[in-house]
Amino acid sequence: MKGPLSLNAQTTSVHSQHRASLEKKPTDVSKMFDDVAQHYDITNTVLTGGLVNVWRRVTRLAVGAQPGLSVLDVACGTGASAAGYAADGADVIGCDFSPGMIERGLELHPGLDLRVGDATALPFDDETFDVVTISYGLRNVVDTQAALRDMLRVTKPGGKIVIAEFSRPTNAFFRSTYFEFMRLGMPILSALFSSDAPAYEYLRESIQAWYDQEELAHLMQKTGWRNVEYKNLTNGIVALHRAIRPE
Repeated sequence: MKGPLSLNAQTTSVHSQHRASLEKKPTDVSKMFDDVAQHYDITNTVLTGGLVNVWRRVTRLAVGAQPGLSVLDVACGTGASAAGYAADGADVIGCDFSPGMIERGLELHPGLDLRVGDATALPFDDETFDVVTISYGLRNVVDTQAALRDMLRVTKPGGKIVIAEFSRPTNAFFRSTYFEFMRLGMPILSALFSSDAPAYEYLRESIQAWYDQEELAHLMQKTGWRNVEYKNLTNGIVALHRAIRPE
């Protein structure tokens, strides 16, 4: 989940020009997340009412990190999830397209192996990892299918992928209320807790334009993943998708 910033007004007027659009040009996405890296985790916690921590715990269980397991955390941001997998004993590498995110992650988690990397052209050999995971980053990639294929490439046969991503609430009334909050409440909260409101406008747009649960599952199947399944979290605000690379 990408989002926050807290800088002075003069700097913000410059940074706001770098918000990404739904074209998701890589340079725009990278720059926007460079800008928000410093207070990324705090703002995400505030804007989700702490639910991001609940979702992270569920994702951590699904990844099942343990000693002897190799895990790649794609779009790792500041390394919050990667740090959890490492704490569970796995051999973890995190990569993110934003150098600013990686820099901030290394400040927060010294000793973590965090690297700059493109989700559509991961800098790793074929069949390297037991588990590949990506949280709230897939919808920011310019080519979703290319990213899914490249994550398949670096996963060992029989290995798995775990994707946590914003999705589509399943209850019609709840969905309407949620999107109305996104439209009216998000600008207010981003104005209070972040200096980069345009970045949060992109957040809202990208969530509403993203695939629903079944559409993403179909796309995973199309790009070579098998045994695709998903679990709704918080009535489908987030969905956790899992799949296996065939032997």
